[in-house]
Amino acid sequence: MNPSALLSPPSSAPQRSILHSQFLNPIPLPSTATSATVPRRRFRVSFPRSSSAQSDDATSAPPPADVFGGKRELTGVQPLVGNLSPPLRFVTSAIVLAGAAAAGYGLGLRVGKTQNTALGGAVLLGAAGGAAVYGLNASAPAVAAVDLHNYVAGRDDPRDVRKDEIEGIAKKYGVSKHDEAFNAELCDLYCHFVTSVIPPGSEELSGDEVNTILNFKNALGIQDPEAASMHMEIGRRIFRQRLETGDRESDLEQRRAFQKLIYVSTLVFGDASSFLLPWKRVFRVTDSQVEIAIRDNAQRLYASKLKSVGRDIDAESLVMLREAQLMYRLSDETAADLFKEHTRKLAEERISSALSILKSRTRTAGGVTQVAEELAQVLALNSSLISLMNQPDAVRFAPGVGPLTLLGSDYDRKMDDLKHLYRAYVTDSLSGGCLEDNKLSALNQLKNIFGLGNREAETIVLDVTSQVYRKRLSQAVTGGDLEAADSKAAFLQRICEELHFDPQKASAIHEEIYRQKLQLCVADGELNEEDVAALLRLRVLLCIPQETIEAAQLEICGSLFEKVVKDAIASGVDGYDADVKLAVRKAAHGLRLSREAAMSIASKAVRKIFINYVKRARAAGNRTETAKELKKLIAFNTLVVTELVSDIKGESSDTSTDEPTKEEEEKVPEDDEEWESIQTLRKIRPDKELAAKLGKPGQTEITLNDDLQERERTDLYKTYLLFCITGEVKKIPFGAQITTKKDDSEYQLLNQLGAILGLSTTEVVEVHRSLAEQAFRQQAEVILADGQLTKARVEQLEELQKQVGLPPQYVQKIIKSITTTKMASAIETAIGQGRLNIKQIRELKQSSVDLESMISETLRESLFKKTVDEIFSSGTGEFDEEEVYEKIPADLHINVNKARGVVLELAKSRLSNSLIQAVSLLRQRNAQGVVSSLNDMLACDKAVPAKPLSWDVPEELGDLFAIYLKSDPAPEKLSRLQYLLGISDSMAASLREVGDRLSPAGAEEKFVF
Repeated sequence: MNPSALLSPPSSAPQRSILHSQFLNPIPLPSTATSATVPRRRFRVSFPRSSSAQSDDATSAPPPADVFGGKRELTGVQPLVGNLSPPLRFVTSAIVLAGAAAAGYGLGLRVGKTQNTALGGAVLLGAAGGAAVYGLNASAPAVAAVDLHNYVAGRDDPRDVRKDEIEGIAKKYGVSKHDEAFNAELCDLYCHFVTSVIPPGSEELSGDEVNTILNFKNALGIQDPEAASMHMEIGRRIFRQRLETGDRESDLEQRRAFQKLIYVSTLVFGDASSFLLPWKRVFRVTDSQVEIAIRDNAQRLYASKLKSVGRDIDAESLVMLREAQLMYRLSDETAADLFKEHTRKLAEERISSALSILKSRTRTAGGVTQVAEELAQVLALNSSLISLMNQPDAVRFAPGVGPLTLLGSDYDRKMDDLKHLYRAYVTDSLSGGCLEDNKLSALNQLKNIFGLGNREAETIVLDVTSQVYRKRLSQAVTGGDLEAADSKAAFLQRICEELHFDPQKASAIHEEIYRQKLQLCVADGELNEEDVAALLRLRVLLCIPQETIEAAQLEICGSLFEKVVKDAIASGVDGYDADVKLAVRKAAHGLRLSREAAMSIASKAVRKIFINYVKRARAAGNRTETAKELKKLIAFNTLVVTELVSDIKGESSDTSTDEPTKEEEEKVPEDDEEWESIQTLRKIRPDKELAAKLGKPGQTEITLNDDLQERERTDLYKTYLLFCITGEVKKIPFGAQITTKKDDSEYQLLNQLGAILGLSTTEVVEVHRSLAEQAFRQQAEVILADGQLTKARVEQLEELQKQVGLPPQYVQKIIKSITTTKMASAIETAIGQGRLNIKQIRELKQSSVDLESMISETLRESLFKKTVDEIFSSGTGEFDEEEVYEKIPADLHINVNKARGVVLELAKSRLSNSLIQAVSLLRQRNAQGVVSSLNDMLACDKAVPAKPLSWDVPEELGDLFAIYLKSDPAPEKLSRLQYLLGISDSMAASLREVGDRLSPAGAEEKFVF
């Protein structure tokens, strides 16, 4: 078994194990036989430290009489020694010793008759007397120990033991306190006393054990090392008792007793306990286990001390707690936690009481007041703690003094109950119809105590305050106080200030009240004059803005009107009869909606139906089916929506149909030329005869302009336009199709469709023009297939223009686009095949051909690179910087800096390649090719001035120079070539002489080649 298990928590199944340790058989204390059999006894004493402590410990039980065992009796010579004082004992010892020696001398002389015999007798009897004297003096410490034991055991209260009396006992027998027997008795008395003072395992420390032990130890005069050894011996006894007991409860008690021994011993010896009490070495316990034992017992002591502190906390009690904390060696953090827990429990008692009252089924009308009173005690405690925390000498107080909070307690799971309590306190605070400033501060403190969030607390306060505000507002209206007030706004503002109520929230309540009144008034489907007057009076009393009135009316009355409109629309084309018209007119005018609001509501409902028609038109399989769905849309707009708009406006359905036609005639398009030229545009402008035939046109106020994108609207319009142009396609047996032509009335429906779709005049013209352009382009591309524009083809195009009706400017644009595209394709093909050079490019440019738009930039850069490469491979040796760097890039529309980079890169690569090619041609004996390659090298050198070139065979460089010399070059070229080939002047002169002498041979060689 590990001795450290004494400090460990009990296991579920305690086991025993054998330890080979010296502590299983500890060295017994040196003591008398009588003291060895004294059983362990509990002795409870108290040591008052203050007036409060005195009152608490006044009822301590008297100590038992047998704490140290009964009195001991003296045996043998001990009574004699006890009756002799040290001087008298010494005199008696001398007399006995001298008498024995004299008796021996006399007896020896008498028996032996000689001097030697007399001396031998004297020595013999003197030794016996000395032994007796030694025995007499040697028993003095034991007699002193017995006297000491009887003195202490005979005291009614061991605290009455006095140090001077104990020293008097030692002096009485002439012994030292450090004498083995006397000191052993002191240690034995101290051990018994400590054992009796420390409570058993099931009992808690009272807090005065340390002072009691220290006073007794000082009275005995025992040294710290000897006292510490007694504490360790007590630990060994506890450990042995734990081994002897087998049940779990006894094991737990011994463990707790050992922990209390460690704690008390640590306090008794203070800082010296670290080396006087080797718990770790002797019992193999860790430092952390020792710290836990000290902490747990200190916590229990401090917690018991806190029980004496009630809700009436004052500075004196806090100072007392601070002194107790320091005496118990409890850390500030732990003490603060214990104090906060104690104050929280005090608050929880009142809160639990308040909850019981709040949840009581027999709660009376004054229950909320009782709850508020209980919470007021909690707030008083919190205020007291805050006040004490803010005092200047708060450092003398116990740690943890501060505001209360229930966070971290069991009430974290009862947040709903705390909210109910908070609501009850708010209700009680507002019971008088106003919220005082002190109540506002109390609410804030209570929120912090309960741990409520700002939003949660504000919600509860707002709910209760709103109810109180409604009640006061109702009283002010019914009592006539509000109506009699000179300023309604000031009256309402005063109520808000008294309740600390947000005016914006009050305005929301006013709006809610107005809405409720409005809903009651329109329950029959209309607002009469009495309802309007009542609503106006309510608006004035509550100071409701006009915007709020309009919004409420639009929402409430608008919902009723929307239902009527949906019913009218649902009746369909055939069901829109007189009853429906009457219901629409009644709702539009009886609900007092403005024309704009009514039209907005109707537009929203109508546009949903329009969208459904559009979806079905998109889902149709072909153009004809799409046109049929669009026709249904047009019919719905004409027969239902137009009537609905008329009823909302209050117009008569018998209004003349000539007026819209006149208005349309007066609307002259901005681009009248396009309207007159494009046939389909002319057809959607009906004449008077066709307008009279078709009847009243559809409304144009409700459109899909904001519901569909422009492209979607133009696509639908274009689809129906194509249907008008091509006619209806019908399938007949054997897979054949016939097309039925339509009259111009379809174009009038197309015009109405454009109005429904919300297309402007410009957008309509653009659709017709784009369709005409598409038709003209398709046929013009066939006519201009090769890109050549002849006189005959021009006549064909003019005839096509008349058929389509496209304006001339668009015709010319299309023709130019086609011819330009064909020409650009031909130019790019010629460049790709190498059939176009810079000279031809310049001719095209002079002919006003836009090369930049017709030829891509990549292709123009490729043509520039090819032109420069031709210059470097021409064999002339010429390089015109102005031509290459300025003119050619300008002709090809290429960036000058980019062109310069291309030239430099190409010249660098061609320079070395030209030398290699010249040597290759030299080896092939192609003199003319050698000259051309060297000229190319000189041209590259002009573009990028180079350094002298190197070659592995210098003789070949001389041959190159000799051959170039025979071509009669210009002096500057010959000089530059000499520099590039690295030929010296002397070598050049010799080559010239050799060349002159070998000219016929050279000619023959050339001939042979």
